Amino acid sequence: GRGFAFRRKQKIERQYRKLLKKGRKVHSQQDNQFTDTYPEHLKHLYLAEEEMLKKRRRAPSDSVLSEEKLNKAVDGYGRYGYDCLVIVRIWSTCTFSHRSVMTEGKFKKKTSNQKAKEEYEKIKAERARKREEAEKRKQQREAAQRLYKQKKMEAYKILSKKTKRGQPNLNLQMEFLLQKIQQNT
Repeated sequence: GRGFAFRRKQKIERQYRKLLKKGRKVHSQQDNQFTDTYPEHLKHLYLAEEEMLKKRRRAPSDSVLSEEKLNKAVDGYGRYGYDCLVIVRIWSTCTFSHRSVMTEGKFKKKTSNQKAKEEYEKIKAERARKREEAEKRKQQREAAQRLYKQKKMEAYKILSKKTKRGQPNLNLQMEFLLQKIQQNT
């Protein structure tokens, strides 16, 4: 049977023929519309801009068609001629894989591997942030517990003191309660 590459090739050929057909219909209008109406003193600016656009669109590996043919086609068919040549260039230089066609597009899409890497980096950063926050909370909790135990020990020492006969020392207990009341007010 015929595979997907053959169908893709046919689709591109149809697009090319369609653009050529459009170009022939609009040929005379476009020549008059753009090239003849340039003011003579500004014509060099328009031509320079056109060349700059050509260079920007042309990839370094796209040296299949000569500059002369490109200029003839663009002059002959206007914008549509250039689009046709881009399609022909793609058709003649690539093996019809999705990536090679996408490089001629307006922008490159991220591959699934790049997306996965970015997602992994986000998750990794989020985990690191959460780990740092948890560590900070743990240190604060431990510091609060140490302080609490230290105060509790001091209170226990004062309150557990006994007299010579083994009775609780009420004087120390009263002083402790007095200090506690003074701290609260």
